[in-house]
Amino acid sequence: MSSQQDNTSRLDVLSNALDSSEIRQLKYMLNKGLRPVEAAKLLEKSPPKERQLLWNLLNKENEGKILQHLGDDIQTDILSRMDPSELLMVTEGLDSDDMADMLQQLPDRVMKELLRIMDKQNRKRVEKLLSYPEDTAGGLMNTDTVTIRPDITVETVLRYLRRHSEIPHTTDSLFVVSRKDSFIGTLPLSRLLTSDPQVMVREIMQTELKAIPADMPEQEVARLFEDEDLVSAPVVDDHGKLLGRVTIDDVVDVIREDADHSLMSMAGLDDDEDTFAPALRTTRRRALWLGINLITAFIASAVIGLFENTLEQVVALAVLMPIVASMGGIAGSQTLTLVIRGQALGQIERSNIGWLFNRELISGALNGTLWALVVALVAVLWFNDITVGIVIALAIVINLLAGAMAGTLLPMALKSAGIDPALAGGVLLTTITDVVGFFAFLGLATLFYG
Repeated sequence: MSSQQDNTSRLDVLSNALDSSEIRQLKYMLNKGLRPVEAAKLLEKSPPKERQLLWNLLNKENEGKILQHLGDDIQTDILSRMDPSELLMVTEGLDSDDMADMLQQLPDRVMKELLRIMDKQNRKRVEKLLSYPEDTAGGLMNTDTVTIRPDITVETVLRYLRRHSEIPHTTDSLFVVSRKDSFIGTLPLSRLLTSDPQVMVREIMQTELKAIPADMPEQEVARLFEDEDLVSAPVVDDHGKLLGRVTIDDVVDVIREDADHSLMSMAGLDDDEDTFAPALRTTRRRALWLGINLITAFIASAVIGLFENTLEQVVALAVLMPIVASMGGIAGSQTLTLVIRGQALGQIERSNIGWLFNRELISGALNGTLWALVVALVAVLWFNDITVGIVIALAIVINLLAGAMAGTLLPMALKSAGIDPALAGGVLLTTITDVVGFFAFLGLATLFYG
C-alpha cells in the first residue's frame, strides 16, 4: 500500500512540476526518479502538448524502456515522428517480443527499412516473431531462452549459467532439448539448485508440462497459464522444435487487453484509444459507431410510426412506451454480458448453451412477471385506466423474454459468423429489444383499444 502511495506522490510531484514549468526537476525525475512503467503512466495521462514536452526531456537510452509500456495508440503517434535510425536506437536492447510489437505499429515501408538496417542476429529473431499472427503464442513469445541437454550433470549446468552475466528476465525454468532442438522437458531453477551436482539432468527434469503450439490463440494461452499456475512456458513449432517461451508478463498484458477490448468495444471504441487524443481523430473514430446507432434508432422510430393513430387516441401510451424498451434492454444486456464473459473464459459451448438458454428464459419470465405487475399497478393509478395497465404488463413480459433470448443467442451467432460479440452485440440487442418492445406495446394497445 505504501509503495503505491509513494508512486502516486511522485507522479503528483511531476505533474506539479509540469504545471510550474520546472524543467530541470522534470528531467531528473523522468530519467532517474521513476521506473519506466511509472514514466509511461505520466505520459499517458498528459494532454498531447505536455506529452511531447515530457518525451523531449527523456534521455535517449530511456526512450525504448518507456515506449514499450505505452498503449498502441500513443506508441504509434510517437514512433511515426522518428526516422529509421532513431527507431533503431530506441528499440536497441529491448526483448525481441517487445521489439516485434513496436514494429507492428509502423507502416510496412518503415518496418522493412528498420529491419534492413538491423544487425543480422536481431533481424533474424524479430522476423521469426513477425511471421506469426500477433494474437497467437508465436506472436507473444520471446526467443530469449536458456536450453540444456538431458545428458549433462547439474554441475555442468551451473558452470554454464555462471558464464552468463545474467539470465533472461522471468526465467523460472531451463528448457531441456535434444540435439535437434526438440523440446523434451523443463528443469526448474529451484530443483537445479537443490539437486546433487553429479545427478544427470534427465533424472531430475520434469516432463509433465506440455509445450504450447505456436499457433495457439492468445486467449487459450492465458487460460493455460491460469489453470496451470505458470510463470513461463515453452513454445514449439509443428514438429516439436523449441521456438521460444511465453512469460507471465506477456499473459498479464493479454488479460488486460481482453478486458479493455470488452469494455471499449461495447461503445465502439478502439482498445488502445488514447484518452487525450486530438479532437478531430476522436470525432472521426466515433462517427461510424454513432451512424450505426442512428440507423437502429430510425428502425425503432419506423415501428412507432406504424401505430401513429393509436398514439393519438391514447396519450398515456407515449408516456409509458420508453419503460417497455428500457426494461427489455437492461434485461437483455445482463444476459449478453454474462454470455460474452462465459465465452471469453471458455465456459460456454454448444453442449451447455441449451441449459443456459432455458435458465435465462425462466429468469426473464419471472422477472418480467414481477416487474410487469409493479409497472401495471403504477400505470393504473397514474392514468386511472386498467386497460393500459394490462397492455404494458404483457408488453414487459414479452420484451424481457425477447431480451433473454437475444442476449443468449446473439453472442453465439456472432461468434459463429466470425464477428466480435463485444463489438456488435450491444447495438443489435438494443435494436431487437426496442423493436420488439415498441411493437408489442403498441400492437397490444391497438388490439385492446381497437
